[in-house]
Amino acid sequence: MAETNHETPVVLTVNAGSSSVKWALFQVAASPARTAGGRIERIGLPDGIVTFTDGATGHDQRRVAQIQDHAAAVRWLTDQLAQSGRGISIKAIGHRVVHGGSRYVDPQVISGEVMEELRRLSPYDPEHLPAELTLIEAFAAQYPTIPQVACFDTGFHQHLPAVARLIAIPRRYEKQGVRRYGFHGLSYAYLMDELERVAGREAAHGKVILAHLGNGASLAAVRDGVSIDTTMGFTPASGLPMSTRSGDLDPGLVSYLSKTEGMTADQFHHMVNAQSGLLGLSETSPDLRDLLAQEGHDQRAAEAVAVFCYQGKKWIGAYAAALGGLDQLVFSGGIGEHSSLVRARMCEGLDFLGVQLDQARNDAQDAVISRLDSRVTVRVIRTDEESQIAQSVCRLLALPAGRGTR
Repeated sequence: MAETNHETPVVLTVNAGSSSVKWALFQVAASPARTAGGRIERIGLPDGIVTFTDGATGHDQRRVAQIQDHAAAVRWLTDQLAQSGRGISIKAIGHRVVHGGSRYVDPQVISGEVMEELRRLSPYDPEHLPAELTLIEAFAAQYPTIPQVACFDTGFHQHLPAVARLIAIPRRYEKQGVRRYGFHGLSYAYLMDELERVAGREAAHGKVILAHLGNGASLAAVRDGVSIDTTMGFTPASGLPMSTRSGDLDPGLVSYLSKTEGMTADQFHHMVNAQSGLLGLSETSPDLRDLLAQEGHDQRAAEAVAVFCYQGKKWIGAYAAALGGLDQLVFSGGIGEHSSLVRARMCEGLDFLGVQLDQARNDAQDAVISRLDSRVTVRVIRTDEESQIAQSVCRLLALPAGRGTR
């Protein structure tokens, strides 16, 4: 899009999943302002759904559309932007890239060298990286002169100490990049900025546990503003059980299922990423909202919810030990932001740590849900990975502020 005097410069952010793309437009500014966004879901299925959200009104337009693959998703999106994006000029495209390996930590302008390294890293996360690479290539074909920036979900955890980073297998694998990386880093970086904004620098530089609970779920222990441990490790399948991911497993299962069922490595990978977690335990749904509605009459649903909450509580206790205490506990993500029941169950019995919820505040979805006399402040903060991407892109490219700068 050629810029005229009447066009507003914007950054397009892209957050890809294995079968979805979440996108947003942000006006270039010191604090980038969201102007529009949307989702492309169920890519590759006949009942795909596309949603367009007006940034000013929050109004959603939703319809069914068959999107064959991620490249087709880019074509659909660029067509929509061409039709509805008059008056804007895309200055850069920022991508959430799940894995940066050992080499990439900070946001990078995407070049041939970066793409080559990301292709090499694809076996690290075959659920996400191939789709992200397809999107980058497709956008390059559509907008060949617009810079693209990779923002890495592993970057927030770059300073993990050796005790949290190392995996207890032969050392030669560490030299190949096999270690604990951690994920949800863009969300955690945003949450730490927000914590400092709403509670001050002292709170943000205390002993903090962040709980990003959504379809993917993880916790992070943060001290002095730096991540010292996190539940996800070499891949996003580890840690807590999630919607369809198993979380931590006994590695002996690989050999056992290979011998008893002839399960291959690819089949095992598919099972622990797509058939496990809440879906595997309940055998009905990966959606926690469904399971909470069913738990009164379905034991499997009740046990799936109980396992999820128990594992979350266990990690909170473990990270309080790793931090040497706890000052702030922050819930975020779709589940963490909206499910008062899950928050209450994860905090139940943690009085000994100084965690005391105020039931009325929790039920009301208040920003602070702990009691006034609670030693630990428990908060709910809405995360915004796209905003974090837009800010990173503007800083990296030193983009000038557009009209309407806040």
